[in-house]
Amino acid sequence: MSARTRGHVALVGAGPGDPGLLTLKAARAIARCDVLVYDYLAAAPIVALAPPDCERIYVGKKLGAHTLLQDEINALLVRLGREGRRVVRLKGGDPFVFGRGGEEAEALAEAGLPFEIIPGISSALAGPAYAGIPLTHRAHNTAFTVATGHEDPLKGLSTLDFARLANPAQTLVLLMAMANLREIAEHLQAHGLPGETPVAIVREGTKPQQETLVATLATIVVEAERRGIGAPAVVVIGEVVRLRDRLRWFDAHPLFGKRILLTRARGDGDDLAAKLWEIGAEPLIAPTIAIVPPDDLAPAEIAVREARIFHWIVFTSRYGVDAFFDRLSASGGDARALGDVSIAAIGPKTAEQLMRHGVRADFVPPRYVSEEVAGGLLERTEPGARILLYRAQEARDTLPEMLRAEGRRVDVVAAYKTVVVRDDAIAEAASAADVWTFTSASTVRAFLENVAGAAQLSAGKTVACIGPITAEAARESGLRVDIVAEEYTYEGLFEALESALSPTG
Repeated sequence: MSARTRGHVALVGAGPGDPGLLTLKAARAIARCDVLVYDYLAAAPIVALAPPDCERIYVGKKLGAHTLLQDEINALLVRLGREGRRVVRLKGGDPFVFGRGGEEAEALAEAGLPFEIIPGISSALAGPAYAGIPLTHRAHNTAFTVATGHEDPLKGLSTLDFARLANPAQTLVLLMAMANLREIAEHLQAHGLPGETPVAIVREGTKPQQETLVATLATIVVEAERRGIGAPAVVVIGEVVRLRDRLRWFDAHPLFGKRILLTRARGDGDDLAAKLWEIGAEPLIAPTIAIVPPDDLAPAEIAVREARIFHWIVFTSRYGVDAFFDRLSASGGDARALGDVSIAAIGPKTAEQLMRHGVRADFVPPRYVSEEVAGGLLERTEPGARILLYRAQEARDTLPEMLRAEGRRVDVVAAYKTVVVRDDAIAEAASAADVWTFTSASTVRAFLENVAGAAQLSAGKTVACIGPITAEAARESGLRVDIVAEEYTYEGLFEALESALSPTG
């Protein structure tokens, strides 16, 4: 049997939960796999990196609820490998740190199947770091130990050496310890670790749901029961826990723990979603609109072919840029077809998209509204100048009317159109969210078509809009608008959210 026929299995660490902590090598492996076998702890944005036609098999295991037993998972990986598939076994944290990856690797080795191990960041390291607790510090400890608090039940009595673990000169990190926390605390105190030793429980570390409880070895069990803190959690025991008050950073951000609804088109604003993850907010991706070709493609295609007849071409979104150059490429052309035509971009993101096609915008207005665009174009053109607006089919006519009023010849061409995405999940996400964000008037209208009683549901929510036009559409629809970004970009919207929701904002 050839290696090609046998396939290949990668045991990949997904990290502790924050998608940004996934390694580059892991992301590449996921992006080219045929089958993804994944765990409960693998974050949805990481699972989404798999190709659209990839077979996804969930084998998540939680305490007392296993989709498949470990032996069944081992057999599944062997079978898939023998079928010649490229398999990624995606495991929370690191495969070889209490992840039973060693057992899966043994099964693959015994079957003679090629495999590789792609390490991930263990929650033993990441959980304390995101809670502001360094595992080592010259003033407090000389070592740290990582141990499991949930051993193989078939072994009977615990094999943990509590006499060695009860060492005040080291930091002790325990994984999967919540079920046995009382016994562990008692054993450590019985072996001489003082009851006043600081202890932290970091639950759902690196995620927007992260919760940190600090107590002492003598009080941690009672406090955890009182707060209702359970698994998955990392327990940190040692003097370094005292540093949390000064070093906490992740859960100190004003957007930490906020569930923020993103209603833009799928794939748009991914940078904003990534930034929200980084500071502990949870982006709820609920695309309300999709970008499709216009009703009549002919004018858009003619405008591309005859681009040189215009003095200026104005792009009002990156979608228009992509539509223009897709059609130009399909006809065998490239940026040279523009000749000496001047180019305007509505904003920096549209200008960036032009640069990806080798075109530098000649004009980007300081504010991304029709009045600013019109003023800039009028300053740069003479009456009779021919201007092409390559834009959305449903866009407002404010800009062309302003230009025509000053004697410019304006051709308005629909490059694409925006359509409503209908999905029951949008209403569910809206209900769960703390913050609703809207990035265009079309996202507002599409949202309202998906969410019955949106105005009533918005009570208790924060509603944020990317600019005044979007805010006007929201208010006309009966929504109360709390935040309007001063800079009409995703970065501006993010900064407006930070400022408004900060305790000192």
